[in-house]
Amino acid sequence: MLLNINHVTEYSYETPVQFSLQRLRLTPLDSAGQTIRDWAVTIEGAKSEVAYTDQYENHVRLVSVEGEHPSVRLIASGTVETRDTDGIFGPASPNIPLWLFLRQTPLTTTDKPIEKLVEKLEGDSELAKLHNLMERLHKTMTFKPGTTSVATTAGEALEAQTGVCQDYAHIVIASARKMKVPARYVSGYLYMPDLENQTASHAWAECYLEGLGWVGFDAANKVCPDERYVRVACGLDYKDAAPVSGMTIGGGKESLAVKLSVASQSQSQSQS
Repeated sequence: MLLNINHVTEYSYETPVQFSLQRLRLTPLDSAGQTIRDWAVTIEGAKSEVAYTDQYENHVRLVSVEGEHPSVRLIASGTVETRDTDGIFGPASPNIPLWLFLRQTPLTTTDKPIEKLVEKLEGDSELAKLHNLMERLHKTMTFKPGTTSVATTAGEALEAQTGVCQDYAHIVIASARKMKVPARYVSGYLYMPDLENQTASHAWAECYLEGLGWVGFDAANKVCPDERYVRVACGLDYKDAAPVSGMTIGGGKESLAVKLSVASQSQSQSQS
């Protein structure tokens, strides 16, 4: 499948920004499930400082604002060819030890709600239990934007039984690590035929299973990633894979506007 993606992120400030330093994880890479046909990141109102590969092998661009700027606009766009690999991303990187992905973070702490959930999982293998986990979360939780924040932990979202894709991913990650299964957070895009224009990028979890390698689990949609998914970045949790993160000095109240279009090339051609 050929997917055309246009992702616009715009920060507007009440007063001009004095200084800002932001990390952009907006560039997907070639993998077993995708080939990047073309991709570009355009930066308006900020200066590109350096591009590098981080500790999780994500492509990161560092941008800064110095002086009086009322807004910053970031545009990531391109075409990605995707393939269905039954959710399998592939083997672990020789440069990153698997034990790293067993480490708890503040957002993926194995607390009482997570422990109780793991105790209830059914299946005769780790793979079966992870599929059962997706089914349970899909049945018991309600996908509802605005009920959680980027600071909501896996346990808090599980207790509230509501959240967004980020929360579902954190719950899967915390549960897998409780099972002693390495797990990581993945940010990216999801093609939804009935919703070309979206308000946010997508997220899911990947777990490492012997004999299979890294396998994706999107509990919010109860599916392992297929050709509708474009993988961009990964890490221990949301903070490591967020599309944009950093710090800002000055600017007063900040407003964020996101416009995201994910369309199949055939759909785009028929609409042009």
